[in-house]
Amino acid sequence: VWLVESGGDSVQPGGSLTLSCTASGFEGTGFTLLNSDMNWVRRRPGEDLEWIATLFNSNANRTSYAASVKGRFTISRDVTKNTLYLQMNSLKTEDTGVYYCATNRDMKLNSYGQGTQVTVSS
Repeated sequence: VWLVESGGDSVQPGGSLTLSCTASGFEGTGFTLLNSDMNWVRRRPGEDLEWIATLFNSNANRTSYAASVKGRFTISRDVTKNTLYLQMNSLKTEDTGVYYCATNRDMKLNSYGQGTQVTVSS
């Protein structure tokens, strides 16, 4: 399964961004965005990877967020487009970093794509 992130940009504090993660190469594997837990993680400058959000499998759209982003970020998916999203509002300078989407397996294997850079600065 290939996951490609996009949508990163430079914004001012208080601004918003929506990140996308498009899945491909999963035909015949049984993977779908609906039947897999999907995650967003980030690496802030000089820090380790930080989990920030999970959208659990199934139609219930159950989610979980890190305390640092809860109430500001929203994870969602469009299964017709094979795309996972991260809507980020009220951005802070400490949200600066490289953002990655990942399956649970990717996280266990510490295997990520190229990510997308988010810079929050005045």
